[in-house]
Amino acid sequence: MQTLIAFLVAVVITSFFVRGYLKSLKERDERARAAAEKGKLFSEGPKSQHPHIDVNYCIGCQTCTTVCPEGDVLAMLGGKAVIVNGYKCIGHSLCVEACPVGAITMVMASPSMSADMPYLTPEHETTIPNLFIAGELGGLALIKNAVNQGRECIDLVAKRIAERQIPGGPGFGATTGGQKSPGHAEHAEIYDVLIVGAGPAGISASLRAIERKLSYVTLERDEVGGTVAKYPRQKLVMTSPVEFPMYGKFKKTELSKEHLLAFWDMILNRADFNVRTSEKVEDIKKEENGIFTISTATNQYRSRAVVLALGRAGEPRKLGVKGEELPKVMYRLIEADHYVNKRILVVGGGDSAVEAAMGLASQVGNWVALSYRQERFGRIKERNAKRIEDFMRTGKLKVLFNSNPVEFKPESVILEVKGEVQEIANDFVWIFAGGTPPNDFLKKIGVGFGSRDLTLEASTEAKQAILAKKQSVQANAAGVK
Repeated sequence: MQTLIAFLVAVVITSFFVRGYLKSLKERDERARAAAEKGKLFSEGPKSQHPHIDVNYCIGCQTCTTVCPEGDVLAMLGGKAVIVNGYKCIGHSLCVEACPVGAITMVMASPSMSADMPYLTPEHETTIPNLFIAGELGGLALIKNAVNQGRECIDLVAKRIAERQIPGGPGFGATTGGQKSPGHAEHAEIYDVLIVGAGPAGISASLRAIERKLSYVTLERDEVGGTVAKYPRQKLVMTSPVEFPMYGKFKKTELSKEHLLAFWDMILNRADFNVRTSEKVEDIKKEENGIFTISTATNQYRSRAVVLALGRAGEPRKLGVKGEELPKVMYRLIEADHYVNKRILVVGGGDSAVEAAMGLASQVGNWVALSYRQERFGRIKERNAKRIEDFMRTGKLKVLFNSNPVEFKPESVILEVKGEVQEIANDFVWIFAGGTPPNDFLKKIGVGFGSRDLTLEASTEAKQAILAKKQSVQANAAGVK
């Protein structure tokens, strides 16, 4: 009898814990479904890089869902990892590193979503031989990716020069004479490589060119640092270690704009850092002999290879609102602390708009409103979502959902908020509506655009890598025996 009672007690206790576990699984799946529905509401899917999960390898360990700094990009559904908010992915790749069975690879968006992306080989080469694209322009975000790609492009150029695969052979980057074209300060020197853009990818490529002893020049239309130089103060710009040529690895997992710009300044002081600012590239043509002619408004350059590290922001996208040409309307915020005791409107609902609004709201005496056309934020990082909730709750920042600017006036702005028109006093307006990618420029110089099923390719490569690793382990084991 006692044995029966003990058995029944054990069954009840076990049933209690099993029921709790099954309930938690059900709640987890419901949360995943809810997140997936939210992702559909705010996004058509990932626009560039995103994790690809091979369900044949996934063991449902949940590790990948816990390591992503951007929040619920991945979730567990039916015992497998799934993408629920692909639009949040910016390519940290921590899920790839954390997966114990190699079931996750970082790939580009599906072909239907990548039609507006330049066609690139795995070596970042465009349809024009020896013309490369590095960084965000190729579809991958993150400074880490830009730095790595800039370095890899130069390594390939150096290899081709050494193997005489680029016209001219070693030493061809020498001065060929002093002839100049009418109206241009044409540089007679033919560089081994010309780098367009002095952001993270361009700086990495420049340092690698110095390291590989290539003749080079870097052209930047604005200032050294690229988009990073325009970030609000204290904005987090790196979330994983990255290694710059000649300087080694930044071991910090978090790095502010100030730390990175201090590094940029150190590079600028190098005598061999050959950068020319305020030179916007207007055209690139390839001669029959394989040499590129790169034209700016004031100069022409010639080079054996070209690395485009332009970024995707391009020209700021305008709203077409009356009064948008007023001097008080701006599209980039460089230093928030330059604005105090002002009445400010920020327009936009992405991370840049939210971060700028919070930065301005933190300054002395500012009254800041954020206008966003949607009913809630759906495309911002998890940490920004939590911070702006605090700003809204404490009254430091007024968020106007379902609103659009109608007109900008010298001392006020007119907004339509939930169907009602209202006018508010205003000193400055910042618009964060994204930018127009330089696709027209790329097409003008002949870069091809197209689609490839990179998800399938990456999945196949991952399987082959795993198979090769298994075979290597088996071979080593056999050798030991």
